Amino acid sequence: MDQPTATAPAERFTAPGAWRHGLRYGLMGLPLAFVALPLYVILPHHYARSFAVPLAALGAVLLAARLFDAVLDPLIGRWTDRQFARSHRAVLAAGGAAAVVLALGLWGLLFPPAATRADASTVLVWAGVLMAITCAAYSVASVAHQTWGTRLGGSEAQRSRISAWREGLALVGVLTAAVLPGTLGLDATVTAFAALLALGWWSWSGAVAPTTRAPAQGTPQQQLAAHRSPGRPQNGGTPSGGPAQPGLGAKTHPLAQPRFVRLLLVFVVNGTASAVPATLVLFFVQDRLQAPARIEPAFLATYFLCAALSLPLWVRLVPRLGLARTWLMGMALSVAVFIWAATLGAGDVAAFLIVCALSGIALGTDLALPSALLTGLVDELGERGQREGAYLGWWNFAAKLNLALAAGLALPLLGAFGYTPGARDPQALWTLTVAYCLLPCGLKLLAAGLLHTLLIRPARPAATSLSSPLKALP
Repeated sequence: MDQPTATAPAERFTAPGAWRHGLRYGLMGLPLAFVALPLYVILPHHYARSFAVPLAALGAVLLAARLFDAVLDPLIGRWTDRQFARSHRAVLAAGGAAAVVLALGLWGLLFPPAATRADASTVLVWAGVLMAITCAAYSVASVAHQTWGTRLGGSEAQRSRISAWREGLALVGVLTAAVLPGTLGLDATVTAFAALLALGWWSWSGAVAPTTRAPAQGTPQQQLAAHRSPGRPQNGGTPSGGPAQPGLGAKTHPLAQPRFVRLLLVFVVNGTASAVPATLVLFFVQDRLQAPARIEPAFLATYFLCAALSLPLWVRLVPRLGLARTWLMGMALSVAVFIWAATLGAGDVAAFLIVCALSGIALGTDLALPSALLTGLVDELGERGQREGAYLGWWNFAAKLNLALAAGLALPLLGAFGYTPGARDPQALWTLTVAYCLLPCGLKLLAAGLLHTLLIRPARPAATSLSSPLKALP
């Protein structure tokens, strides 16, 4: 662990040699993103194809397991804040224990014991129970890691560097997970994940540790006056990179903050729109496009590689358009691309590669901008250094809700309208196309409308500021 110095923790990420600090903290994001693809994309397809599990039953089980996991996230966030209050070593110990459970859980999910494969109901029970345990372990590790980075604080540039290291390495993890299953198989995928998880935790244990923030002093009126003092920057930063003074948001439940709830609503609707095609992409590729199995890794790799490469481009647009308007552009691009995807049919492999590239570019906004809006809001509410875990717990709850809704809605609807894996009937394939392409478009348009209404359209002319789009929230 780095020895304490006079340098603020976040300043080390912009000082000479900052890449070492970024790598130490961000590397844990690689295996945590790596495991998401097997859990949420490969697993439904694997159980449907390998164990002949009915789609409706599979969707119901995954929905229940993911909802259980999502409900735990706010509790995990509060518990993480208590671990930080104890010591950073307590946080690392919790993250290490969760990593062990996570590695074992993924292995058990992808390779259920022979005794559980006798019938579909038994394997579904196994999948539901183990999915709930594995996802809970994932939540502990990911909330602790995200909260660690958020607590480092600093200026906007410093916070951007910290987030960029975590999200950039996360995309490397997703790319690795997209290629390994189709090239080396699921055995090698799980083995690689366990090794990367151990390496990530070891690196995290040597990362810059956030400083403990003292509780606010003074009356609520004094705290509010300090929060609104003329010396406080209006761009979501803090004087001299120091912590913000708590305002009205301090010690208030996150869901009692109207601005947080509105941002969360946009995040949920938009995230569900992205999670539906993620759940159905392999069905679409194999049945609608009838693409060879060897091409599947190329689709996923193109999607996530373009998302990674697009991040610097979207970030450069933010100073000109603001975070919210840039995010809106990504939503519009995604809708246009998926409308085009609905016109594709058997053999359109090259066209779908372009769809993957363009939708990956649109994904870049979903990866970078919502969390940046959240970080700025937490800072403006005066909660930085105290209760980031509480906000991130509800944020991760919303992200899990997206995935649960995607599996719980899309898979049963497909089964109800006559689609089964391997179908070639035109009506069944049209049902798959509607679920994969057009349903996400409708949800994206709804998210765009909410984004424009709640974040972009200013409630008061004086609140308009591209550098601080959160102030436009009514």
